Amino acid sequence: MSAPARSTGPLSIAMVGTRGVPARYGGFETAVEEVGRRLADAGHRVRVYCRSGNSDLASYAGMELVTLPALRQRSLETLSHTGVSVGHLLGRRTDVAFVFNAANAPYLPLLRLARIPVATHVDGLEWQRAKWGGAGRRYYRAAETAAVRWSDALIADAVGIADYYRAEYDVPTTLLTYGAPVLTDAGHDALAEVGLEPGGYHLVVARFEPENHVDLWVEGYVRSGARHPLVVVGSAPYADAYTARVHAAAQGDPRVRFLGGVWDQRLLDQLYAHSLTYLHGHSVGGTNPSLLRAIGAGAATVAYDVSFNREVAGDDGVYVREPGDVARALEQAEADEVATRARGTRLRGRARAYDWDDVAAGYEELARALAERRTPGPRPRASRRPAGAVPARQTEAVR
Repeated sequence: MSAPARSTGPLSIAMVGTRGVPARYGGFETAVEEVGRRLADAGHRVRVYCRSGNSDLASYAGMELVTLPALRQRSLETLSHTGVSVGHLLGRRTDVAFVFNAANAPYLPLLRLARIPVATHVDGLEWQRAKWGGAGRRYYRAAETAAVRWSDALIADAVGIADYYRAEYDVPTTLLTYGAPVLTDAGHDALAEVGLEPGGYHLVVARFEPENHVDLWVEGYVRSGARHPLVVVGSAPYADAYTARVHAAAQGDPRVRFLGGVWDQRLLDQLYAHSLTYLHGHSVGGTNPSLLRAIGAGAATVAYDVSFNREVAGDDGVYVREPGDVARALEQAEADEVATRARGTRLRGRARAYDWDDVAAGYEELARALAERRTPGPRPRASRRPAGAVPARQTEAVR
């Protein structure tokens, strides 16, 4: 593994707002682990704030870990943990801070008072997630505006997210995607443990949330004449109603297999690598690590039709929005499996453009710019632009 090039000297860098490392949950945690270890390898002091229960380690891959508690309620878990993390950080000077998730923006003024330069990774369009009621959506909209007002720089992980902030607020962002692990020989021994054969199943990997459209894949599959089983990996806390909806969509079809959460990375890699198709339904979160992992494994992808997914899979993806489209896509994949596998091979080639070394170098470059006060700076008067106003593109692309 190569690390970012060292420039004028080491920095102290704090990473705040995630569950922490080792990465066990989602895209933010994966980014913190992959970027943080490379920054540490480059000689920087990296401090990662972790939620209690994630691990009991004091350090990991060269990073210093600070484990602090959080309230175990869906609406308060992230915000409460970030609050105590910021409190800890204020008493321990750092050169720069990366805050993940615009929902944590209410704490940015405290970092500004302490004169800590901060970049906020704004994530996707969180206020569009169905799990949030009216109050939750209003909060996320307000937090998004606060992130624009009080961050020294904004990080977008997809061109679509960068374009959103340009159109809504007329502000620049730094484009830093995720890396895609490229798997060329994942093996297949673990598949036998769950009764599967290479190339003999369709795959869904997602948290059970409405905007991930797990029910769409299940309903579309049940309507199809597909011979290969549908394997569904995933679950979600706080989502009993949607989980019941997904299982109801299966209508007791024995071809549908629910594996629940899979935490064995060897098995998960093999599931991606040997699926006939991978079905990706994420629709509001920007560049998605699960999609990158799938194309890096050479999985022929059928994706929900939104700009974020087209940005990653391009012309080698198949795009759907309705159950009937899903049924046709699966039947066509099985009708010409040679062409389907060739599409997966081309997608693996696209994955090579998403490289963690390049991503980490972008974070290091941004950290230098923050420390040297070369970033755009806060915009205390920022607000949403009137509908119909289209500013010039202001995205700083760093992949």
